[in-house]
Amino acid sequence: MLDWLLTPIDATRPHDLGLHLKYHGRLMVIAWGFLVPAGVIAARFFKVLPNQRFPEEVGNLVWWRSHLVAQIGALLLMLGGLYLVLTRPETTDSLTVGIWIHRAFGWAVLWLGLTQALSGAFRGSKGGPTDRRNMRGDHYDMTPRRLAFEILHKAAGYAALGLSMGAVLSGMWQANAPIWMWIVLPAWWAMLAVLFVLFQRRGMVIDTYVALWGPDAIHPGNARRGPPQAGE
Repeated sequence: MLDWLLTPIDATRPHDLGLHLKYHGRLMVIAWGFLVPAGVIAARFFKVLPNQRFPEEVGNLVWWRSHLVAQIGALLLMLGGLYLVLTRPETTDSLTVGIWIHRAFGWAVLWLGLTQALSGAFRGSKGGPTDRRNMRGDHYDMTPRRLAFEILHKAAGYAALGLSMGAVLSGMWQANAPIWMWIVLPAWWAMLAVLFVLFQRRGMVIDTYVALWGPDAIHPGNARRGPPQAGE
């Protein structure tokens, strides 16, 4: 059984990678196969913790710190993986269609990931009752700048997550990864998909604004948007 699990997925090709490509693949799988999806789950479903007395108790930032650590960690691993593949020794291998597909996925994910990192600098000020410097803020007042940031951040994030699956799977195929990887990684993604649906049906999606300041219409963002809708 163990020998079968360690066998490359395509028995007609060798699983023979140099040091650079080997660790390029490992870093990218950890970053986009594990860290990024976990960070998305934390940000979408755990703005309010199960034991939190919401809405009396608001402003939990465990989800934000978890999301930030996961995304920064993934970005650093991604840059490390990029460095490894760009500095690998020259080879005489021909560029196949599969390699071009993997490169297309990879560069798209790279630029979307960098967009995510840079977009944080344009999210604007926070404001709100807990901001001792200024009650007014882009987030608390839900200014056009903040609205634009949220649309860009979420759209780029989910696009990167979807494309990263293509990048990881195409990279595993090019590397002729062993069978156990083709079992473990899809099983992990399937588990996350099940949890996503389960948490969604349980109504665990709380809007960031509401999670930070509560659902009262006294807050300008809530007043402008109206009552929160189910599934926000």
